[in-house]
Amino acid sequence: MTQETRHTAGADGLAAAGRPSLLAALGPGILVAATGIGAGDLATAAFTGSRLGVAVLWAVVIGAGFKFAVNEGLARFQLVTGKTLLEGVIGSRWGKLWLALFGPYLFLWSFFVGAALMSACGVTIHAITAALGVGFADASAGKLWFGIASSAIGLGVVWLGGFAVFERLMAACVGVMFVIVLVTAGMLWPGTEAVLSGLFVPSIPDAAGHGIDWTAALIGGVGGTLTVLCYGYWIREKGRTEPSALGVCRLDLGVGYALTGFFGLAMVIIGSTVDIDGRGAGLVVALSERLAQPLGAVGQWLFLVGAFGAVFSSLLGVWQAVPYLFADLVYTAQAGGARSGRRPEVLTQSRPYRAYLVAIALVPMLGLGGSFAQIQKLYAIIGAAFLPVLALGLLVLNGRRATLGRHRNGVLAVLVLAATLGFFSWLAADKWWPW
Repeated sequence: MTQETRHTAGADGLAAAGRPSLLAALGPGILVAATGIGAGDLATAAFTGSRLGVAVLWAVVIGAGFKFAVNEGLARFQLVTGKTLLEGVIGSRWGKLWLALFGPYLFLWSFFVGAALMSACGVTIHAITAALGVGFADASAGKLWFGIASSAIGLGVVWLGGFAVFERLMAACVGVMFVIVLVTAGMLWPGTEAVLSGLFVPSIPDAAGHGIDWTAALIGGVGGTLTVLCYGYWIREKGRTEPSALGVCRLDLGVGYALTGFFGLAMVIIGSTVDIDGRGAGLVVALSERLAQPLGAVGQWLFLVGAFGAVFSSLLGVWQAVPYLFADLVYTAQAGGARSGRRPEVLTQSRPYRAYLVAIALVPMLGLGGSFAQIQKLYAIIGAAFLPVLALGLLVLNGRRATLGRHRNGVLAVLVLAATLGFFSWLAADKWWPW
């Protein structure tokens, strides 16, 4: 099916009566939410809630707003120019430099995030099976084998199922994790007055001098890092190729980051009700054990199911989306930054895409024997370095009248992107400084 046919028949497309399909329109935004919420984000929100309480709920809203601004800028550039951001950057006069930097960065990011996601899935499945009285007696063995199984299942779904199956499965995962986590937060509700104060009266508790650090981590942890680039490929799958689709993109991004924000708020609320220690996926398991007292064994088990929905959907999203970046990188580099006849219509059927899919599902298994906390730390450091570069690129590329015309950055977009650049530059420097 050609891209033009997909746009006409398709995926945002229009129902027979001429009405837009709401579910189809919101699909890419749901994928953004599902992929952007991983074990690290879930754990960071819960741990911040445990340390600072609901006073910092406002920080979740700020973080979601930053990521929305970045993704809206990406969509605007692609829909107006017809190029992905990688094509635009590599086609510029600095293209060779960006190509030399982005390739190694992509490989490092893929290894560490892949290992972290496999570990998170393995730890969470082991906790679920342990709660049911089955599975491995040894937690390390459970993490290893369940992590490998999760990766293999993700590989099979993406390789055999195609985009439609992937989208439906991601929507199901989002539904499960969203409902369970929100219901859990409702059962542990700390009071409407406290929640409203945390949302609309910004404050940062001291927390023994670490309040600012945890608040910054909460803002930075909302909604993914490198995976924001993948939205452009998903909207192509849905047939959005013209500037007229920008309104639909803003709608589904708004819904996607609203879901992400509500999930983050719920995890802060849940974390605020219990004392928890640990890091990464282990923290999620520790949190579920603490929840057994107020919620009972069934509540504990259901929370673990919701947590697994979060981490597995993130793994599945990364497995499906990140190979797009590698395939785009290969074909754009071959074409010198311009489109060429060698680029296939459907990247998911290309050899570079499939080769990278296999690589990301297999190579990070080498990291499963390591400490999840260390892998998560390296992933956070690598991810923190990407967003300020992306925000700067969007300020430059989307600020050109000659390129985007009336769709260039407005005052609000400039202000939010500049704030994103400043915040994530500071966060990246803070993470890199000890190194």
